[in-house]
Amino acid sequence: MARHTYLAMKTPAEARDIWLENVLRRCAAPGEERVPLAQAAHRVLSRPAEALRSSPAFHGAAMDGIAVRAEQTFTASMRDPMTLEIGRDAFWVNTGRPLPEGCNAVIKVEDLHRGQDEGHVVIEKAAFPWQHVRKLGEDMVATEILLPEGQEIGPCEIGALAAGGVTWPLVWKLPRVAIIPSGSEIVSLADAQEAELRSGQSLPEFNSLVFSAMLRDAGAVPVTRPIAPDDPEALRRALESAVEGGADLVIMNAGSSAGSHDFTADVIAGMGDLLVHGVTVMPGKPTALGIVSAGGRTVPVIGTPGYPVSAIVAMEEFVLPLIARWRRQEPRSRETAEVVPCNPIASRPGMEERVRVKLGMVGGALYAVPLPRGAGTVTSLSRADAIIAVPRDCEGLDAGAPVTAQLLRPRAQIESALLAVGSHDNTLDLIDSMLRRRMPSCRLTSAHVGSMGGLSAIRKGQCHVAGCHLLDEESGIYNRSAMRTHLKGVPSLLVHLVGREQGIIVMPGNPKHVTAFADLAREGVTFINRQRGSGTRVLLDYELRKNGIAWQDIAGYREEEYTHMNVAAAVLSGRADAGLGVRSAAQALGLDFVPVGMEEYDLVIPAVHAGDWRIAALLDVIRSQEFKAAADAMGGYDTRRSGEIAWEYDGN
Repeated sequence: MARHTYLAMKTPAEARDIWLENVLRRCAAPGEERVPLAQAAHRVLSRPAEALRSSPAFHGAAMDGIAVRAEQTFTASMRDPMTLEIGRDAFWVNTGRPLPEGCNAVIKVEDLHRGQDEGHVVIEKAAFPWQHVRKLGEDMVATEILLPEGQEIGPCEIGALAAGGVTWPLVWKLPRVAIIPSGSEIVSLADAQEAELRSGQSLPEFNSLVFSAMLRDAGAVPVTRPIAPDDPEALRRALESAVEGGADLVIMNAGSSAGSHDFTADVIAGMGDLLVHGVTVMPGKPTALGIVSAGGRTVPVIGTPGYPVSAIVAMEEFVLPLIARWRRQEPRSRETAEVVPCNPIASRPGMEERVRVKLGMVGGALYAVPLPRGAGTVTSLSRADAIIAVPRDCEGLDAGAPVTAQLLRPRAQIESALLAVGSHDNTLDLIDSMLRRRMPSCRLTSAHVGSMGGLSAIRKGQCHVAGCHLLDEESGIYNRSAMRTHLKGVPSLLVHLVGREQGIIVMPGNPKHVTAFADLAREGVTFINRQRGSGTRVLLDYELRKNGIAWQDIAGYREEEYTHMNVAAAVLSGRADAGLGVRSAAQALGLDFVPVGMEEYDLVIPAVHAGDWRIAALLDVIRSQEFKAAADAMGGYDTRRSGEIAWEYDGN
């Protein structure tokens, strides 16, 4: 089949307007139903809820004491106390109980005095009508409207409905959303085999799990259907079955792009109207929107891209707004904040790009560090603190220029985090976990931009901590020379985190027999490098110069990754035969390791933050036996000096 092209792409706003206008006009919305009150939380009333009874349904005591007829007590005073006979003039009553016939006031027990016997009490103050009484209908009166149409039912609303006797409220039905995963290479998580995943014979299907969670949170009922292969007829049958099966909306995941095996758009067009194919948003461009008919039913269909990040953007842009409209609600909006990008954010003109970022509150400003932007990098979703939308009419955003971001986490949580920018190390995630366990209000959020990038962020006042392992070739000492060069005027502490073993990561058995740096230049050996500015890259270039090896002779020298784990993954996948990294990364993925030496991985902390309670908590974790034992177990670390103040740099 020929490849598709996007000849008439719409902006997200244009596509959403076309989608909602057609769906709301041409497709039946979910109807009404009555549900038991115990199951009504988060449902939306389809009609006003009227009280079926008054509350309270009687005049009741609001205090423990005696019920009286107020008019009989008007002469009572401290000078002329009044004695009341229990059972004739006064009646004992507990809070919430009905008043006896003829009574219209309660005198609380604290205001009573003992009479001549247990059958009498003395009062020194008159009661007034309806004193300490909850009158019939005080809260609500039968037939009164308790809650309006369109009200989402929460815990307090459940209480009001219960008090008014509304035990089966009338609500909008939850939309039933069918999810059809597609792809001949896709298998369920239960059927995913490690060997097949590594060889690329199959891919685990998990987008349906993400969609289902989003749909439940939005107020819909997800129904995941069997995986459909990349075959037009199979996809048509799957879509037809979902529509005839009662789905109010169908999501076809994967197959909406422009490849020769992407059939979703054609299937939608063949069963109805393809309203939009191609949206000017990245990620999410291949989204297809349409309306189809089968079995006498007409329902909306969305074809989402297969890459997780793209698919989630499509869900947020088109599915969630439709469900909100069906619930007669406004789409949920995220809190926004002004943030400052630490680095320039390039973008492609003509496309609105959604960039996920890590945030840290430093010196009263929220600084943003972009996460990897690939449409398949699902971890950029779980690690992100916020989303920055880059307008389609510009080529990107400037570093240091404030922009608006949508927050993905509570602002208080973001503001309480320590932002670490710089070199990557696996122990940073370990520290974060331990910090959270010890002090839930504190966490360590890290962004990996290399040691030089970390020092740059420190110099600009854009982070609290920078991971650094920059070797001075002349002295052989780590980090101090780099701090003197790049942090002039910024007094800082150099805290030793770990000694770590650097080496060449290779496949098990070392099939290419890489035993030294010279072997990286051999014909047939492919290398994977770290990014410029990283300490590992500095170490590599130092060793190449020392051994007289030209970087041009190394196949793959220009291929870069941003973390040790990504280097190890590149070797594991066969994309490279070797890469320079730390032992813990090799050990984590079951790879072999050729050691080349130990290095110092330190944390640079500006003196201005040294007294911060979060820094104190960070150092407590690093100095703990728990951290040292866990790091040692990862392999390739020396923790004997972890937490030591290695140097106090005065900024000169």
